Amino acid sequence: MTEAVPAGTPAGETAGAVTGAAEAADPPATPPAQDGPGLRAHLEAILLVVDEPVAEVTLAQVLERPVPEVAAVLRELSAEYTADGRGFDLREVAGGWRFYTRAECASSVERFVRDGQQARLTQAALETLAVVAYRQPVSRARVAAIRGVNSDGVMRTLVARGLVEEAGTEPESQAVLYRTSSYFLERMGLRSLDELPELAPFLPDDVETLEEHRQ
Repeated sequence: MTEAVPAGTPAGETAGAVTGAAEAADPPATPPAQDGPGLRAHLEAILLVVDEPVAEVTLAQVLERPVPEVAAVLRELSAEYTADGRGFDLREVAGGWRFYTRAECASSVERFVRDGQQARLTQAALETLAVVAYRQPVSRARVAAIRGVNSDGVMRTLVARGLVEEAGTEPESQAVLYRTSSYFLERMGLRSLDELPELAPFLPDDVETLEEHRQ
């Protein structure tokens, strides 16, 4: 039923009353904030994928925001993570910002890297580890020649996990040589490398020829 309008009410007041009633019944939605959450999310996403500290000016240029605004949000995030007791920390170091694991969690992270991940090595890591085990001491270039693909990143992973270690350099090229570590023997349950199984039965007959062609 339509509500009656009192006699003598000006048309403008009538329109205003109707508009006011509509606004009171269904207030307009607040427009989404252009700063704050959006900027925070983008900063977090970028910082999750960097491998070295990123300067505030670089982040500001990428996100097309003023440098002071970006700097303020970074400091807010850092303080928030600390106040919440997160396992990671946002630090300003070497002229830039980067995520780090919190110092109080270092022991757990170390156990995970050295122990928990050993059963989950990638196929590439297993292949590279096998090459080092059977060809040691061996250079990265030699490993890449045998596998047919660059293995630098995988080698760094194996070194970081303590399975592979440096073993001097080649006299001619001065390339760093690598060998398996005592930790490798421990994880494999071997007393020495002599207990490694024979590799020949698992190799194709022309493996040496294939290696020569890859070099």
